Amino acid sequence: MQGRRVLLIVGGGIAAFKTPELVRLLTGAGAEVTTVLTDGGAQFVTPLTLSALSGTPCHTALWDLTRETEMGHIQLSRSADLLVVAPATADLMAKMAAGLAGDLASTLLLATDKPVLIAPAMNVRMWDHPATRRNLATLRADGVLTVGPDEGAMACGEWGEGRMAEPEQILQAIRDALGAPSLVERPLRLTKAMRPAPGAAVTPAPGHLPAIAGPLAGRHVLVTSGPTHEPIDPVRYIANRSSGAQGSAVAAALRDLGARVTFVTGPATVPPPAGVTVVAVETAREMRDAVEAALPADAAVMAAAVADWRVVNSSDRKMKKDGSGRPPALEMTENPDILAWLSRDEARPRLVVGFAAETDDVVANATAKRLRKGCDWIVANDVRPATGIMGGTENAVVLVTEAGAETWPRMPKDEVARQLASRIAVELARTQAGANGLDDPGAASPGAS
Repeated sequence: MQGRRVLLIVGGGIAAFKTPELVRLLTGAGAEVTTVLTDGGAQFVTPLTLSALSGTPCHTALWDLTRETEMGHIQLSRSADLLVVAPATADLMAKMAAGLAGDLASTLLLATDKPVLIAPAMNVRMWDHPATRRNLATLRADGVLTVGPDEGAMACGEWGEGRMAEPEQILQAIRDALGAPSLVERPLRLTKAMRPAPGAAVTPAPGHLPAIAGPLAGRHVLVTSGPTHEPIDPVRYIANRSSGAQGSAVAAALRDLGARVTFVTGPATVPPPAGVTVVAVETAREMRDAVEAALPADAAVMAAAVADWRVVNSSDRKMKKDGSGRPPALEMTENPDILAWLSRDEARPRLVVGFAAETDDVVANATAKRLRKGCDWIVANDVRPATGIMGGTENAVVLVTEAGAETWPRMPKDEVARQLASRIAVELARTQAGANGLDDPGAASPGAS
């Protein structure tokens, strides 16, 4: 992170006491840190502390006339490589989602053209409130990255989700957002009006992502990740516990091997990796359209936890109790089977990898799924609550191929991703060699397509 510029905005929550440690970690990693302290944040940490640790002045007021003669708030918002909000309170998230600009922090966030990473922190009830969930969905759709929150004890004495991620976690998220080869692309939000035509390419801006040498150089790999949200009404939806961590790690590992990666993600809690083309979606149908728009591809890794069902009669108004004691009748229909469709489509990638989250008979169910869907490989895991895998940082998978089942030891998800990416590189080289009539896969150019 040597020389990378981070603008850190400190919101008004008790978690602000962690931000001096975050500043220390960032400067220790070589980053240039500029801090902005809100009025609320100043109740927990002082400008002097942040200035001393960062080595730069801490900014607190929008109406600094000396700087404003040069439109200092505009310069401040655009001179950084990344804006980080920690803690991101419910109030600050609401201002961001609504596009308000009443103080220095919110003005900087509205005026920036750089990526933004937030570390939410608030009471569990505030985090679960429909308004906060709507604001979070809006921010993610706008391309804002998130890290956390974690579950644990609150300063108010309650327990639940809402604790700000630890400084080490935030540092890692910042590293990911600032990782090679460039800053993260702003996600595209697919709405009915914006949805790309089938087969339309979804690529980075020309020249934005420099080529990387590696065994997957010249290859295009499609990765899906995260859950999907299927609406019941404007405030409720059907979802699952997928964090998107494994899919994000796979996309990063493929990128590191030189692939051009299109990353189609549902509303995950883990931010997308840098250096990939991100397409943000919410529903299974939007994900299916985004996958089709991203074709052709050399390989596809379908790591998303797509909802099997959606509500046919979803309401455009909040469903309320009517006093009868009977819940509303929800008519369900099956969502598109993206993996099965892609495996049989005429534009099918050379290698299609599916995922299977199982709670029993993992190998048998994954083997049956591979045959039923028509994909080449299945990466299966046991997601019973006792394993801690769903939403956790580790994974224990079984790779099911035509040759049989291969059990991998439990390891961090990024290591699972690196092993899978390496296997994909070997397989694409092997199939390319076969297509070229070569016996030695190493004789095939790794960049050929």
